Amino acid sequence: MASPNSAPKAALLTPQQRLFTLLGTLLGLLLAALDQTIVATAGPAIQRDLEIAASLYVWITTAYLVTSTVFVPIYGKLSDLYGRKPVLIAAISIFLLGSLLCGISQSAVQLILFRALQGLGSAGLFVTAFAIIADIFPPAVRGRYTGLFGAVFGLSSVVGPLVGGFLTDNISWHWVFFVNLPVGAVALAFIFSRMPLLRLSQRRPTIDYLGAAWLLLFTVPLLLALSLGKTTLNPGETGFLWSSWQILGMFALAAAGLVGFLLTERRVREPILPLSLFANRTFAVGNAASFVLGAGFLAAIVFLPLFMVIVVGLSATNSGLTVTPLTLGIVSGNVISGQLVSRFGRYKPLMLTGLSILSVAFVIMGFTLTPQSSQLELILKMILMGLGLGPAIPLYTLAVQNAVSPLMAGVASSTVLFFRSMGSTIGVAILGSIFANTFSSELSTRVTAATAELPPALRAQFQAPGANAGGEGAQLSFDAAALKTQLTRHFDQQYQAIYKAIIAAPSGLQALLRDPSLPTDLRDNLSRIPPQALQRPQTRQQVLDGVRHGLEQAQKQAIATVDRIEQAVKQALTVAITQVYKIGILIALLGIALTFLIPELPLRKSNASAPTAAD
Repeated sequence: MASPNSAPKAALLTPQQRLFTLLGTLLGLLLAALDQTIVATAGPAIQRDLEIAASLYVWITTAYLVTSTVFVPIYGKLSDLYGRKPVLIAAISIFLLGSLLCGISQSAVQLILFRALQGLGSAGLFVTAFAIIADIFPPAVRGRYTGLFGAVFGLSSVVGPLVGGFLTDNISWHWVFFVNLPVGAVALAFIFSRMPLLRLSQRRPTIDYLGAAWLLLFTVPLLLALSLGKTTLNPGETGFLWSSWQILGMFALAAAGLVGFLLTERRVREPILPLSLFANRTFAVGNAASFVLGAGFLAAIVFLPLFMVIVVGLSATNSGLTVTPLTLGIVSGNVISGQLVSRFGRYKPLMLTGLSILSVAFVIMGFTLTPQSSQLELILKMILMGLGLGPAIPLYTLAVQNAVSPLMAGVASSTVLFFRSMGSTIGVAILGSIFANTFSSELSTRVTAATAELPPALRAQFQAPGANAGGEGAQLSFDAAALKTQLTRHFDQQYQAIYKAIIAAPSGLQALLRDPSLPTDLRDNLSRIPPQALQRPQTRQQVLDGVRHGLEQAQKQAIATVDRIEQAVKQALTVAITQVYKIGILIALLGIALTFLIPELPLRKSNASAPTAAD
């Protein structure tokens, strides 16, 4: 009987087979990476065409997020048991089926269900990609190839929004899903024909069904609670307050699922996540650091597009491209760190260097970002952040993979990815709450000051509700130009009403004076005019001239207030975002502390259980 750590006797992979395996893996990864960026650009068109209510719109993303996260550990274990190729083929097939069904969806419910199916396939694409690289390249040289993953993500982040926008504007939103089909067909054909069947173990597969059920009970309610929990809830928004029974109930279910999962994994023969691995210090601390860095990654990118749209003034479409410098920095840091690890055989100094750069970038963003920041200044800051984040993706995965048996590469890869995803989800919930509270507080103070000189009735029209934990809210859609147009129309209507009352029906003037939106000075002046005086044409004209002058002054005051409120929104948003980056400093420092605790093991120059090509 073969030892658990020994490979079956079969031909080792040839250089050509390694190359084809790498290409097939990158094609599958490109499929999932492109989908994440292409679909985002079609959101408004999808909502408009399918008439999706605001309460359901968020589920298009949430459904994908939940399934693409919760099935990661399951895919990792299945790929260890059955081999990478069949699991990768199954994942691509599920993803393509989900894409097809999304493209032909005729309702919001259908689209949400099929997005969940798409996420189910996406989970397998990511985890098998990292596991396959671990199979075919030993840790000593693996870094130079994992850098290619960063290049794939970088390419997709630039090309995805452009392709998605082109398809949505020139064909239809359906094609942001259909475009996956030809790409996926090429990937499947290549994998079927060129990629060998990697076989590391001859153990009889035993699936941990009970563990999988407990894992789903833990992660699904937890992710839903974190996605739907809100600090404040404005009318028409989707979600629940953190203190609501719905959120507390989901947390309780998640806690029960976690307890059941841990108890099950301790006693089954083939656990989805062997708890004994956490006795390995590199595995345990490496995953903890990945969890922390998942939150740090979100701190760097989630709120930056808001700054670009609200403060800098870019369009929503162009704002997606403004993070390109950040992406290029991540790709550069990813590739450079991978090459250096392969050359010098040390990963810990590069981890610490990357986190130190990230800390400096967060300090700069947290203390120097202002509404007057130029686009060039922001580009340089984003590149610096990217260089700090770049080593985080490949090196922590490499360290964890290097610390376990090659037969556990799938579990190791999926665990790192799972912890990073959970860190991102929990991080965005916490950071989103901090952002929302800071923004609402700052905005309330600044709007109150900006509207202090307005009449009470008019002042009330400028009071905006608070932002929610995702940074959304009515005031984030503050359109100064549209509001100025609305005010101009309002004052014109007031003048026409007064003109009609004075010229055609003087008796209606008293009713008009009861309008609370009428400027106070104008109301006082009109109320002093004796009704009999309006019988004389000359007096009426003098009154109308005075009314016009008074309304013009009130209009100028209101428009000046709009300008002050616009500045208040920009300043409040900037303060809230800088607060997030200041929290990011603490996250990066925590990452540094955890990284110091990771033992730096020598990188294996060969896999103890070499992958084989089997028919």
